[in-house]
Amino acid sequence: MRVMIAEDSALLREGIAALLREQGIEVCATVGDADALLSALSDDEPDVCVIDVRMPPTFVDEGLRAALTIRSSWPGVGVLVLSQYVEERYALDLIGADKSRDDPDGGGGLGYLLKDRVSEVEDFVDALARVHRGETVLDPEVVKQLLARSRRQDPLATLSARERQVLATMAEGRSNAGIGAELFIGAAAVEKHIRNIFTKLSLPAEDGDNRRVLAVLQYLGVSE
Repeated sequence: MRVMIAEDSALLREGIAALLREQGIEVCATVGDADALLSALSDDEPDVCVIDVRMPPTFVDEGLRAALTIRSSWPGVGVLVLSQYVEERYALDLIGADKSRDDPDGGGGLGYLLKDRVSEVEDFVDALARVHRGETVLDPEVVKQLLARSRRQDPLATLSARERQVLATMAEGRSNAGIGAELFIGAAAVEKHIRNIFTKLSLPAEDGDNRRVLAVLQYLGVSE
């Protein structure tokens, strides 16, 4: 297995490299920023890249954006993100990135581990090997945070049981009177539930009657 390491901390970068070499793994390049990593990849394609998330110049998300580029331009290369943080915005994109090229050697896997939770060298080496084989390796804390983000981003999760019933009946094309008759509630209650639905789904009043259509689209899962 041949590995490239992208980590802005020189001590950590060389420490990881030394540990991997002790395990018989070839470290073909160590770099301190995302641009250097992509440049190195253009010259020499490894089996796996170990990438920190926050690197120069902004120390925000350079590593994850580089990882997305690798998944797109070098889909046969495995990517193991090793970070102190779960960067939710890009992590979901990275996990869902399409591997558009078959890799007969089993490369192209993906891993996302948190530095503080890697307690054994053997566990880290095992994660690298699994990524090399094309598997996906995610720290449980990463999974937990991404699931929490998914729940936060689902506006339908904020609706009450009755509001969901009203929206489901609305999706059948019923008028307010039809909704009331179906659910055995009065006209004022129907209007109140619909107003609440529009508010919770962030559908402003200026959308007019189109709000009903937009609400139904969100319910059916076809809105952007």
